[in-house]
Amino acid sequence: MDFFSNLLAALPGAVAQGLIWGLMAIGVFITFKVLDLADLTVDGTMATGGAVCIVLMTNGVNVWVALLCAFIAGMLAGLVTGVLHTFMGIPAILAGILTQLALFSINLRIMGKKANMAINPDNYDLLVSLRNVKKMTLENPIFVAAVFTIVLIAVLYWFFGTSLGCSIRATGANPNMSRAQGINVNFNKVLGLMISNGIVALSSALYCQYQGFADVNAGRGAIVIGLAAVIIGEVLFSRIFRNFALKLLSVALGAVIYYIVIQLVLTLGLDTNDLKLITAAVVAIFLAIPYWKGKYFKGAGKAIAKASANAKGGEDNA
Repeated sequence: MDFFSNLLAALPGAVAQGLIWGLMAIGVFITFKVLDLADLTVDGTMATGGAVCIVLMTNGVNVWVALLCAFIAGMLAGLVTGVLHTFMGIPAILAGILTQLALFSINLRIMGKKANMAINPDNYDLLVSLRNVKKMTLENPIFVAAVFTIVLIAVLYWFFGTSLGCSIRATGANPNMSRAQGINVNFNKVLGLMISNGIVALSSALYCQYQGFADVNAGRGAIVIGLAAVIIGEVLFSRIFRNFALKLLSVALGAVIYYIVIQLVLTLGLDTNDLKLITAAVVAIFLAIPYWKGKYFKGAGKAIAKASANAKGGEDNA
C-alpha cells in the first residue's frame, strides 16, 4: 500500500514535468521527424531559454515578455546551427554540437557567470510553480502546461498547413525533389531549426519557473528525453494518431508516459544516482519495440496467414 500511495502522491509532479518537457519534445519532433535532421542544439537551448527567462524576471521584466525573449533566444541558437549547416557545409549533427558547446559559455554570461540562479515564487508572478502542483486551481502547472501544449499544437498545425509549412515538410521528406520544384531547401532547414529551438527554449523557460531556478547544466541529456518522447508516442499511438496535430499530441503524451515510467521506477526504490542508467534503459527498450514488432510479430503474423491459406487450399482440393 505504501508503494501505491507514494506513487499516487508523486504522479502530479511527473505529469506536470512530462507536459513541460513535452513542449521540448515537440521541438525535437520538428527536426527529427519533419526535417529529418539530427539536431543536438537542444541540449544548449534547454538551458538558454531558462537562463534568459529567469534573468529577465529577476530584473523586473514581465513574465510574458521574458517568455517571448526566451523563445527568440532559442530561435537565434537555431539560426546559428542552420547557418553552420547550410552556409558552411557542416553536417547537421556536428553543427548542433558546435552550437551546444558555444551556448554553455553564453549561458554562463547570461546568468552573470553563475552556474545557477534561483527565483522565489513569493516575490515573482510565475506561470508555473512546483508548489502548486497539487492544488485544484488554475495555477496548477498541469493545467497551465496543458493549455500551452494545446495552443502550441494548434499554431503548429495551422503553420505546417500553409504553403511555407508544407515546403518545410517537403524539404524533410525529399530535399532533392523539393529543390527541383524550386523550393529553397537551405532556407527551410534554417527556419525549421529556428522554430524547433525556439520551442525548446520556451519549454526551458517554463521548466525553470516550475523548479524555481535556472541551471547552466539544465539541458544535459535533453535530446535523449526528447527522442524518448517522440519514439514512445510513435510506438504507442502511430496506428490511431495519423493526423499531423494528433502526431504532435502523441509526442507530448509520450513525454508524460516517459516521466510516469521514470517515477514508477524510482518509487520502486532504485537509487536516484542510477537515474541516467534507468533513462538509457527505458529509451533503449522503446527504441527496440518497433524493430521487435517488425522482426518477430509481423513475421509470425505472415506465417500464421500463410498456414491458414495452405490449410484452406487443402480443404478445397479435398
